[in-house]
Amino acid sequence: MVFGWAQIIMDLQPLFIILNGHGHIHGFSHTYIGAGLLAIFSALSGKYLSEQGLLFIGISKPDKLIKISWWVVFSSAFIGTFSHVFLDSMMHADVEPFYPFALSNNFLGLLSYDAIYKLCVYSGLLGAAVYYLVYFLKLKETANKRK
Repeated sequence: MVFGWAQIIMDLQPLFIILNGHGHIHGFSHTYIGAGLLAIFSALSGKYLSEQGLLFIGISKPDKLIKISWWVVFSSAFIGTFSHVFLDSMMHADVEPFYPFALSNNFLGLLSYDAIYKLCVYSGLLGAAVYYLVYFLKLKETANKRK
């Protein structure tokens, strides 16, 4: 959930520029410095939003609240924002990932659009497979302990 929240936070600045019509679409938010700052914000706000979201959708219960650990929150936020900059750097000519130290974008065109989209889909499928594997292994372990 924090990973997804970080993606939303990353694209608020480009959304504002698109709606406003003025500015650099992939500006400071799409630099590694900006991504680091947004990761911290995403982690600090996303932890509590995610915990409340789990409660709202019924996964967490008032008598047994699920708490997301800080290392998970921060690693999710930093992976989310830094991967966002890296992927957008390969796709968009206006991204300057190492600004203010370098104005060039050496990642542009590293992979084709199709390859990037496939990488994202396959990564998501792999992540879902690992998630459900761990989930079912924990269910099996819990069932074995009850016997």
